[in-house]
Amino acid sequence: MFQTGTFPQLEVDSREESFLLPCKTTINLPEVAKVEWKTRFNRKVHVYEIRSDQLQDQDHHWDTDTYTCTTYSREGNILMKKQVELKVKVCCEELEEEVESVELPFKTSENLPEDAEVVWRDSNDRKVHVYKNGSDQPGEQHQLYRDRTKMNEDLLRTGNLSLTLKYPTDGDKGGYSCRVYGEIQRYKRVLLRVKDCQVEEGEGAESVQLPFKTTANLPGDTKVQWKVSGDKMVHVYENGSDQPHKQHQDYKDRTEMKEDLLKTGDLSLTLKQPTERDSGEYRCEVDGEVKRNKTVHLKVKGRVQVQDQTGDIRNRSSSIDPTPLMADQSV
Repeated sequence: MFQTGTFPQLEVDSREESFLLPCKTTINLPEVAKVEWKTRFNRKVHVYEIRSDQLQDQDHHWDTDTYTCTTYSREGNILMKKQVELKVKVCCEELEEEVESVELPFKTSENLPEDAEVVWRDSNDRKVHVYKNGSDQPGEQHQLYRDRTKMNEDLLRTGNLSLTLKYPTDGDKGGYSCRVYGEIQRYKRVLLRVKDCQVEEGEGAESVQLPFKTTANLPGDTKVQWKVSGDKMVHVYENGSDQPHKQHQDYKDRTEMKEDLLKTGDLSLTLKQPTERDSGEYRCEVDGEVKRNKTVHLKVKGRVQVQDQTGDIRNRSSSIDPTPLMADQSV
């Protein structure tokens, strides 16, 4: 008797350590039966024959797929055939800006071969982190990720291939993938969401700070530029000092960056005497041997004029205490 069947789609979270592809039958299978799991492209996932697993017959695969379980008799006739559609949900990490680090998780089987190569890439196919020949290979990673990534020790033995990304910014959001190459292959995708940095201040404030913290000890030839509305230059740091002659006249004598900024990695910008006209999207670009970028949305709320009961006009920032002025009167 030949039994067939199709299961509904099975959806699992990629954080799960394991999951079961169900396949049950009501017929009595002979002890010598062969059981074979394959993907829709006929790649072998698992083979059971001669009363034991035949792991040497496995192919490499990437989990999300349609799986078919087929049982054969000694003569090769199909006794049962059933399908399971498996969808592995992409792992999503969401975080606020200004955190020191985020972990992109990937846990797989232990004791991977010593010659295994592990490569993390971003959605633009840039190498984020490379591990091969038993050690990290920082020379192969893109400049955006230099000194910002870390993987666990003994990662091949433990199977913990998670990646730590330091000082994430809006420029880091998007999809990341990790592939394991070699005798044993693995694959994992992670989606990273980073909320945009929002800064609000009211007119009349002495200053406002646009925050940007990254790795310390940046190269001495690093160039740092803060821009607004595309290419309007707000502040330039180059050749070891500020370059006020390169900034737009609207910001002359109104911006300041911290001392030893390359040493500390604190690239925050202080904007003095902010007005409503300063509102906009500010972007810091770090160029040189090491690259970085960050966007800060600044909103400066203007003052509004209100009239109290005596007829006097008083200024009040729209971002400050909304309590009516009538509350100021004595009873």
